[in-house]
Amino acid sequence: MLNVLGSVAQFEREMMLERQREGIAKAKTEGKYKGRKPTARQKAPEIRQLVSEGVTKRDVSRKLGVSERSVHRVMASMR
Repeated sequence: MLNVLGSVAQFEREMMLERQREGIAKAKTEGKYKGRKPTARQKAPEIRQLVSEGVTKRDVSRKLGVSERSVHRVMASMR
């Protein structure tokens, strides 16, 4: 009995994901699905300037509202 319920739940999950993929594909063709804007890339000049002034990467991330990992990524792309 438990196996039957698990199989039904798995089938429904697969159907739900398929409907989600179809909806995303349709929205992309209509130009409505664009994703998030890359905020750290837009703030890269500010990040570089603050780090070059000697501000710690942790303080830069807090001040600009980006993750600490994003600050490291921007600095790595500068090299």
